[in-house]
This record gives sequence, structure tokens and C-alpha cells, in this order.
Amino acid sequence: MIVLKTSRELAFMREACRISAEALKVAGEAVKPGVSTWEIDKIAHDFIVKQGAEPNFLGLYNFPNTACISINDEVIHGIPSKDRILKEGDIVSIDLGAKINGYNGDNAATFAVGQISPEAQRLCDTTKESLYRGIKVAVAGGRIGDIGHAIQSYCEERGYSVVREFEGHGIGKNLHEKPSVPNFGEAGRGIRLLPGMTIAIEPMINEGTYEIKQLSDGWTIKTADGKLSAHFEHTVAITDNGPVILTMV
Repeated sequence: MIVLKTSRELAFMREACRISAEALKVAGEAVKPGVSTWEIDKIAHDFIVKQGAEPNFLGLYNFPNTACISINDEVIHGIPSKDRILKEGDIVSIDLGAKINGYNGDNAATFAVGQISPEAQRLCDTTKESLYRGIKVAVAGGRIGDIGHAIQSYCEERGYSVVREFEGHGIGKNLHEKPSVPNFGEAGRGIRLLPGMTIAIEPMINEGTYEIKQLSDGWTIKTADGKLSAHFEHTVAITDNGPVILTMV
């Protein structure tokens, strides 16, 4: 069931999303050569808790940390570790969220570790732009397929591939709600977008094949061919006046 949020519920969502966005910002500011993914996770955790919220990834489906931190060819769900040390030229995606007053926020971004290659920068820029192209068509009266089509067409025209097995989602009292929000599809198809819907749009874009594999830790997802992957995400409200990004700082 898709839950349409009231103005009161949207106010709660805004607060959760503000904390999520600020936590992602401070985590991203900690990204530099020589820093461990565990340190970044702790910074995000401490920030969220200090805001009076709770890290909504921590313990979800038994995930052990506050943030999913994925490096280079890791698509999503990387587990922070004291042994994972960032090095110059890496790209690292951080995906996290916060819950407060019973409502959730969720966002992600891919950060450069020092100086990165032009190829890595182009992938990150394309993925980020595809997110905003998807958001632009997330309008009341439109369809879920409009979002996926906008993302897919923009990325594939530039030689990249779109991960199929993972997608965006509705969000509210639960971190993952209906509807699913694929990053590929046909315009004009799928569930109609209505005012009051809140969705997380999150393109996961690969440099090579869209095929993926899961590591033995049961969480980390990598590209099947070992090429780079980037990930960006915003929580968005569908309104009568167009899409509103709730996780913008």
C-alpha cells in the first residue's frame, strides 16, 4: 500500500531528511586519503545521535553500521571497517539516513578521495545529473516509469549502464515502503505519482556492465566486471507544485 503523507507528516519527514542530509554532508567532509570507512561511519553515527535522531540503517535487516560505504567497484552496501583505508584516487559512496518522530530520511552521494581520474569524475557527474533528471519528471500526474526512463536514457546515451537488481523506494514511517522506483523503464508506464507521495530516487550507475555480484559478507554488492560504480540519492516529496527535494542542504 502506498501511503500519502499529510502536511503534518511531511513536516516530520522534512526534519528527518534535514538530519540525514547534514549527516551525509559531514561524512563526506571526512573523506580523504588515509581515513578508514569505520571513522566516517562513526562521524555520521555521532552526528545523527547528537541531533536527537537514530541512524535508521543500524540494525535494519541486521546491517551492522550507520552508513553503507562503498569504494570504487562496490555498488552499494559496503560495510564500514577499520581495515578499509581510503586512498588517493578512490571514489566512495556513502548512503545513510536518520529517523526522528517516527519518520525516515534517506540519501546518498559519491565522493572523490583526493584527485580522481577524469573517467571517475565523468561517471560521478553523470550519475548525479541523472538523479536530478529523474527528480525533474517526478511530478503529480506522471508515472514511476518517467523517472526510470529519464535516468536510464541519460546514462546509457553516455555509455554507462543502470543496475537492475536494486532500485529506489517509497519512504515514510518505514525506510522502505511502496512503490519501488526503478532507475530504468518506459515513460508513461507504472504507478501514477500523486501529491503526498514521498520517494527515494537513487540511481546506481556502472562504468561497464550492469551485472553485479554479492560478496561473501552477505552485504557488499560489486560490479561483475570490476569497473567503477557511482550512487546518488535524494528523498523527494511529490506535491501539487512539483517535486520537492527533502534531503537538500
